[in-house]
Amino acid sequence: MFYWLLKHLLLGPLMRLACHPQVYGAEHIPRRGGAILASNHLAVSDSFFLPLVIRRRVTFLAKREYFATPGLRGWLKRQFFCAVGQLPIDRSNASAAQGALNTGVRLLTAGKLLGIYPEGTRSPDGRLYKGKTGVARMALDAGVPVIPVVMVGTDKVSPLGTKMWRPHPVEVRFGAPLDFSRYADLAGDRFVERSMVDEIMYSLMDLSGQEYVDLYATSVKEREAAPPRLALKAS
Repeated sequence: MFYWLLKHLLLGPLMRLACHPQVYGAEHIPRRGGAILASNHLAVSDSFFLPLVIRRRVTFLAKREYFATPGLRGWLKRQFFCAVGQLPIDRSNASAAQGALNTGVRLLTAGKLLGIYPEGTRSPDGRLYKGKTGVARMALDAGVPVIPVVMVGTDKVSPLGTKMWRPHPVEVRFGAPLDFSRYADLAGDRFVERSMVDEIMYSLMDLSGQEYVDLYATSVKEREAAPPRLALKAS
């Protein structure tokens, strides 16, 4: 009920008024059955615009930290994130990551739409970064198609490092579903899964026109956040 109120009576109308989201390729979204919506990731607002522009409910696997704020403020945040389809997961180690994959497969086999950002984090500079193979494993284990999704303009609505949203036109583009049934018996093969993810990322690059970087965005962010090394004095 809260989800319906947010989408149709509260947040949704404000987002439509301020950003006039345009949708292309919505016919590629199946009316029923499980599917993965694999999107580029420019801003926090991506997870709000994607559910806004399609009729079916979308579930995202969100960082557990989003749900960890204490007190009344934390309770309100948890209620909000749950209402917009965010499901808390632990990604702190390999065992937790496998649990997240299992949760995704469970949702997909139950016929749900699962929103995933293959890059694993927001782009630090608007470019498209190397995808992680978890999306491929879930697609194979659940036997579902992957639908490429591109967000355009959301980085202007909620720029990195800011909390205030700004009015700006947004586009959401859906590509044709990618069918990986030819690899049905090869789940766990890292070469097959890498090939699948590269195909997904190529589709996102083609849809978005973003420059592709063959590095993980998380690695780039960690490198940028690391303190500069002190130059060695000449002896």
